[in-house]
Amino acid sequence: MRATKTIHVISAHAEGEVGDVIIGGVLPPPGDTVWEQSRWIARDQSLWNFVLNEPRGGVFRHVNLLVPPKHPDAQAAWIIMEPEDTPPMSGSNSICVATVLLDAGLVPMQEPETHMVLEAPGGLVRVRADCRDGKAERIHVQNVASFAAGLDYMVEVDGLGTLNVDTAYGGDSFVIVDAAALGFALSEDEAHDIARLGVRITNAANEQLGFTHPDNPDWTHISFCLFAGAVQQGPQGLETGAAVAIQPGKVDRSPTGTALSARMAVLQARGRMAVGERLTARSIIGSTFTGTILGETTVGNLAAIRPEISGRGWITGTHQHMLDPSDPWPEGYRLSDTWGAR
Repeated sequence: MRATKTIHVISAHAEGEVGDVIIGGVLPPPGDTVWEQSRWIARDQSLWNFVLNEPRGGVFRHVNLLVPPKHPDAQAAWIIMEPEDTPPMSGSNSICVATVLLDAGLVPMQEPETHMVLEAPGGLVRVRADCRDGKAERIHVQNVASFAAGLDYMVEVDGLGTLNVDTAYGGDSFVIVDAAALGFALSEDEAHDIARLGVRITNAANEQLGFTHPDNPDWTHISFCLFAGAVQQGPQGLETGAAVAIQPGKVDRSPTGTALSARMAVLQARGRMAVGERLTARSIIGSTFTGTILGETTVGNLAAIRPEISGRGWITGTHQHMLDPSDPWPEGYRLSDTWGAR
């Protein structure tokens, strides 16, 4: 086999959502901070295209690049590459990265608990992993500060009329809609409709509302639409259904950790959750993340929460992505049958 590029990857998923981890073959991108490095990846796009575009990638795939941390407290850092963005933070990807670091022996495992500090583009996150028999069985991530940006906004969506929505940040930015009001039970057979409709709602919210992060002037858009289920009391705390539509048109297979953090911030702002309370979100495939409000804080002049999210991750394989010098599509390709209209 001949190759001008070989990238070493450990594949993983967190509660159903793919989050591969690049462990070799890529030099750290330039930048004084992990955020600046992620902006370089976003501008350059060559690595992003190589691993996410077909034939190596696909709309279902997220890929994380391990890089040396910039903060002295962190043991590792990573840059998140998603189908349409390179976000500040991701719950499912943080669980995949932590699982790979521990299960692959990149960070020494301590049983029954391993504690790590990891550096995401959006800031430091503290990780507690429940470990047994050489396996990280559950990952608990203290996410970045999360906040409700706006409650009860009105958005006009072609074909739907006026929707009542909330906007929030949980490490990424969301427009949140009532799933039941739109006729969704959040079941597997609704995935196609949720994905397509969610993109339309996200685009309308960006056009009509926009988004501003008080401490990150680079983040000026809404990334995702969260179809939020009703909140009910369960045996272990509050429970809800969740489905997140991701650009350019797919549904997160996991309950989405940043969406769970954003939802808890909204519920706290409405007086429906308090510090110490738990919310378990169930995805359309039945997988769950559990969130807890650890405390209150501020982001700029906005009230915010300190959320913790937890879920399970599994390694699914190892890969070497190669580029043959005669390949006519060195950065791959995207077609609208799966990637949506572009």
